[in-house]
Amino acid sequence: MYYKQYGNTGMKVSAVGMGTMRYNDDDITAGHLEKCADVVLYAHEKGINFFDSAPFYCQDKSEIITGMALSQLKRDSFYISSKVNLGVLNNDSSADAFRRRLETSLKRLKVDYLDFYYLWCMLDLESFRKQYDLLYKHFEQAKADGLIRHITISSHMQGNELEKVVETGLFDGMLIGYNALNYRFRQAGIAAAAARGMGIAVMNPLGGGLIPQNPETFSYLAEGTNLTVAQAAVRFVASHKEISVALVGISSKEQVDDAVKAVENLVERPAAEIYEEYEKKGIALNNLCTGCAYCDHCPVGIEIPKYMDAYNAKLLGHDMAGRIKYHWHVPISKAGECIRCGQCESLCTQHLPIMDRLEEISRLS
Repeated sequence: MYYKQYGNTGMKVSAVGMGTMRYNDDDITAGHLEKCADVVLYAHEKGINFFDSAPFYCQDKSEIITGMALSQLKRDSFYISSKVNLGVLNNDSSADAFRRRLETSLKRLKVDYLDFYYLWCMLDLESFRKQYDLLYKHFEQAKADGLIRHITISSHMQGNELEKVVETGLFDGMLIGYNALNYRFRQAGIAAAAARGMGIAVMNPLGGGLIPQNPETFSYLAEGTNLTVAQAAVRFVASHKEISVALVGISSKEQVDDAVKAVENLVERPAAEIYEEYEKKGIALNNLCTGCAYCDHCPVGIEIPKYMDAYNAKLLGHDMAGRIKYHWHVPISKAGECIRCGQCESLCTQHLPIMDRLEEISRLS
């Protein structure tokens, strides 16, 4: 395994980390949590020492499963993170609510402290400022009490907004979405965080699955290597000198092997150098839906993530109508029932024009 420095913390983290949001759903439903925990142990055996969890992942079992595995390991052999925000706290910003949530995560993960605790899912500066005002003092107290080692932030902001958060100097590290699709739009934030000495963890290196699902489109990533397109996409992210760890959502031992292979004999290069090499290769679309499904709360029952996936097909040059009919088996006409309440767009981590896309889709019927 290749290891990298996590900012100025002195921590050495594996170049790929395990995102624990993709444990096998059938095993979870059947109560076979130990099978999922075995994947964590296998990842650790292969050299992965960075594990990222959160409340609500995997039917709210992610922290529990991860804790089952981590309790079998020496505490100084891994790093573990979890997350919190006002939504997790049901908008109760009190010190007691914050501490109860943190203690729940610690109990589930079977650890005495978290290495990283994220102010989770900041969509824009307004959201960040509000939640900072209400919650940051609780993070500081938890750190003073030894319950967390590093205060970090998880963000879906664009580069210029990220720069403003970085400039506050409030965080030791950040977690952002970054991949071969959107890297042009996140460069400024990455550069600013690295200059500040922050650790940078990257989620979504496969673009929500879009990259491996379209291997011909993204074949340029694997040119001159013996890697698959998916492995090459992970390597693309991990090779950035500024990035500490690329988080891969893993559900099987085979996927662990893929992630490990992606960083074998890794060569780190400055982001600017990588940008120059890839500037004229492939495509860069920041308006592709990454499938986070945060928008899936439509008051009239439109299954928005399915329609947004189909819109991706259009952007990638495929048949949008066919994707809706034959893959998702949902009626095109349902998209026309949108009441334009705006709730989905307020939840979208990428600020996509969902309502306009639904209207466009409805015209196909």
